[in-house]
Amino acid sequence: MKTLKALGTLILVCSCGNDAPPAAPPPPEAGVITMQTQPIENVVEVPGRLEAVRTAEVRARVNGIVQRRLYREGTDVRQGQALFAIDPREMRAESSAAEAALARAEATAANAAREVERYEGLVAKRAISQQEYDTAEARLRTARADVSQARARVEAAQLELGYTTVTAPISGRAGRAEVTEGALVSAGSATLLTKIEQIDPIYVNFSQSSSDILQIRKEIASGALKMPQGRVAAHLVLEDGSVYAQAGQLNFFDLRIDEATGTAAFRAEFPNPDRSLLPGQFVRVRVDAGTRAAGLLVPQRAVTVTSQGASVLVVGAKDIVESRTVTLGELRGGSWVIVSGLAAGEKVIVDGVQKAQPGKPVRAVTAAP
Repeated sequence: MKTLKALGTLILVCSCGNDAPPAAPPPPEAGVITMQTQPIENVVEVPGRLEAVRTAEVRARVNGIVQRRLYREGTDVRQGQALFAIDPREMRAESSAAEAALARAEATAANAAREVERYEGLVAKRAISQQEYDTAEARLRTARADVSQARARVEAAQLELGYTTVTAPISGRAGRAEVTEGALVSAGSATLLTKIEQIDPIYVNFSQSSSDILQIRKEIASGALKMPQGRVAAHLVLEDGSVYAQAGQLNFFDLRIDEATGTAAFRAEFPNPDRSLLPGQFVRVRVDAGTRAAGLLVPQRAVTVTSQGASVLVVGAKDIVESRTVTLGELRGGSWVIVSGLAAGEKVIVDGVQKAQPGKPVRAVTAAP
């Protein structure tokens, strides 16, 4: 009987031991880095479009037929170089007629002057009346006015004759001819003949939203952002992702906001000695907009970017994981610049992000560089 009781007690003890819950697994390991501030250049990257520094439209200033094109399309021309020849015969005839009218007016004026000279002696002797002398002087003044008018017509005719040879108003690269030999051009409609563009140096136009400008001004006022002294440097990223070798500088900032787009216009100037940059080309502009004295960098693998924004996992009190929304700046090498959302001294998970869950503990270890 005692043996049966002992056996029952043993079975009861064994059954109670099997009902005990299993031990909880240890928290996953997470590699973390401690955020430390460092000076970071504040680079603003925006899309832009290249534009010639100067553009001149070469247009017809007289009516006539184009006889010849005197330049090679797509080549550099110098100021004053002949580009087109327009049939000059009609303008030459008008110039000759104007010169003939001038000669006739000068002859009339000379005759009127001699008449006044004769009348001066006669009126002194009272051989003629004062009225006749006054009339002779009036004819002389009229003749001299006719001479001035005829001379102006000669100058106008010679000017139009000179317009039959169309010259380059500026130095630069001449584009495609808009007319061919035999085409009728008109001064009234100012027929476009070609365009000349100066592309060394070259401009790039871009814009920045008013909210971004306001944020930069606040950071400058608070001392968080220090702007460089003098000119603001800029760099170009071409369409293939390569960086243009020569740096430029910001040379224009519009002081008003476009009502339609809510942006302000900017312009930078870049050297273009080999003419590799062309007007109308799309680029990305990187503007060196000062330095953040207390900047923060987070490795790219630690940041999760979704349609709702960017976030990182932070190890908080008692090693509990927290999800933190951050505002990203530019991508610097393999790290994101953190504009806001993190502070110095916080521990950000960079390794083991997949195992860490917000609200759960982790075993934080220092991540490998």
